[in-house]
Amino acid sequence: MLSEFRTALSLLKWRNFSIKSGHCPLCGFTWFVKLDDYEMAIRCLRCRSSAATLSFVSVLRHFIPDLASRHIYELSSRGPLVRYLLKYAGRVTLSEYFDDVPLGQYKGAVQCQDVQQLTYQENSFDVCTSTEVFEHVPDDVQGFRELRRVLKPGGILLFTVPMVIAEKTVERALLVDGRIQHLLTPEYHNDRIRGSAAVLCFRNYGQDILHKLGLAGFNKPKIIQGDDVTGWGYHRQVLAAHK
Repeated sequence: MLSEFRTALSLLKWRNFSIKSGHCPLCGFTWFVKLDDYEMAIRCLRCRSSAATLSFVSVLRHFIPDLASRHIYELSSRGPLVRYLLKYAGRVTLSEYFDDVPLGQYKGAVQCQDVQQLTYQENSFDVCTSTEVFEHVPDDVQGFRELRRVLKPGGILLFTVPMVIAEKTVERALLVDGRIQHLLTPEYHNDRIRGSAAVLCFRNYGQDILHKLGLAGFNKPKIIQGDDVTGWGYHRQVLAAHK
């Protein structure tokens, strides 16, 4: 709770502060708070979801109305989305990537997985989900291929990444023979486990992410505009792709 309070204070700009009641797709009636004028500074006060998570769950509920009968694989182990899935999905598998843990092994209660080389068998899951992960994956197309492999026939991948309106994805860094080669000034993002500005961003996605999903074998991938749940004009694009 103390860390959440500190994070909120770091985001707060009083001139842009606002609060209103509304309905959260994760937890029901709530109060929304706007700490500043961008989506990650919008929060549900009950479940702590950001505007990005609120949009994502609005799409998830539309695509997977029978969540209670599905086996979900989520590429993280904590946060409002994880709590929502654990409460409403039939079965949930969670993971994180740890540099110091062999793939498939556990750090505490959390299994280590690298989305580029998952240890799960083919046709294991009904749905795969992630939020703000693939911009940090060195070989994102290989990661998409792996998620397609572990999805059951007809399964669906739903995820978000930071996107711009440009057609082409901008590659910022490459991993070559185990070494990072920076093509542009390094950009780092925050991470719940590793901390502030701790995770390298390999790319800034454009609309051609649909082509990348097609290369990985997904059928008719599309971009869906999530709901503006708060009414402040903040909503997120969600990628959906079927096996």
